[in-house]
Amino acid sequence: MAKVNISLDAELVVEVMVLAGVSSPQDAVEAVVRDYIARGHRTEARVQLQDGPRRSPDGPPPLPEG
Repeated sequence: MAKVNISLDAELVVEVMVLAGVSSPQDAVEAVVRDYIARGHRTEARVQLQDGPRRSPDGPPPLPEG
């Protein structure tokens, strides 16, 4: 797996470590990134569930507007 090195504000990382309950900066950053990705996936799933019935080809045709 490829690795990326970045610089972050130490206070920011310490706050994440406390909130996430982890003891290393590496674990803290990974937890934040994984959470961000998981939220994105949940959002995509919710949008697909909401849009699914409207986009179904078997549904009734849309009513004309105007």
